[in-house]
Amino acid sequence: MTIAILITLFFIILRFAVTLFNYISNPKLPHIGKYYTDKVSILIPARNEAGNILPLLQSIHQQDYKNYEVIIYDDDSGDDTYKVCADFAAAHPLFKVIKGGRLPDGWIGKNYACHQLAKQATGKYLLFLDADEQVEVKLINSAVHRMHLHQLGLLSLFTNQTMLTLGENAVVPLMHYILLNLLPLRLVYLVKNASVAAASGQFMLFDAAVYHKHQWHKAVKNKVVEDVEIMRLIKAENYNGEALLANGMISCRMYHGYNEAINGFSKNFLAAFNYSIIGFLIYITLVIGGPLFILTTLNLPLILFTTGLILLTRIMISLSAGQKAGLNILLHPFQMFNLLVVAIVSIQKHLTKTNMWKGRKI
Repeated sequence: MTIAILITLFFIILRFAVTLFNYISNPKLPHIGKYYTDKVSILIPARNEAGNILPLLQSIHQQDYKNYEVIIYDDDSGDDTYKVCADFAAAHPLFKVIKGGRLPDGWIGKNYACHQLAKQATGKYLLFLDADEQVEVKLINSAVHRMHLHQLGLLSLFTNQTMLTLGENAVVPLMHYILLNLLPLRLVYLVKNASVAAASGQFMLFDAAVYHKHQWHKAVKNKVVEDVEIMRLIKAENYNGEALLANGMISCRMYHGYNEAINGFSKNFLAAFNYSIIGFLIYITLVIGGPLFILTTLNLPLILFTTGLILLTRIMISLSAGQKAGLNILLHPFQMFNLLVVAIVSIQKHLTKTNMWKGRKI
């Protein structure tokens, strides 16, 4: 029992230390007032996004960046995505939409859409965005400045999450919670080893020359977590890569409601652990079972110490992610339960090969 307590405490303290490092080092994209003129190709894969994409297009149009083009790839949508985008493009000459066809064998849908978009792009930088986002002024200038400053092959941002329902608040904060207490985010840039990698497909800004040389999305055409895989490839080829928090400059409502959030997280959660079910279960056991095990000791000082570290961790992560700390603390037990649900669903889908997203088998 003593060994189990020590292992649990070590893991909790280690995660607290990582969180503290992330909080102090403040890995956010700085707001930059300097203006750049490099052409940026903003590339948006869209499948059944008729109800989501218009706010993104409007927010891009309102950007303070001047030299850009926007290309939208309608990925064989079954709704009015193409019409919504075509109508907007007709009134805004910097925007255009292309109609995608059948998905070839061996490709994940989003990866193929991004590959097709890159072939149409003419910018010095390629910026891939998801259709359910909104961008703020200064985003593109601040991101291009970062590319110049660190000579990056790839800059990826973890967007601020918009959550409008209780179900979303009980699931979506898990993304930043896991990210910021497992990986010191600054190390993605500082450590050149490819094993230290993190990225978010919601914002991927590439040096176009490097991208076209390596065709990154083609290189990971069948990978579910393509963003992290591309960051690994970037670093393996000795290019600089960096992952930062969006600092309020881009937001995304990933999922609408509890069921969609559970299904969405479960489609790629196991992939983040390289499909190691054993490693995944060890992590889940330590994160969820560890604190529960501490409670069974009935050792009040030990329980208070553990609770204090968890509370401080939740506060620091919430502040870093632009989320409500009090709400995350209140919902922490429910979020941990939902983490277990996501784990079970993810493993079940993997073993039965029934992972689906937007009508396609993954």
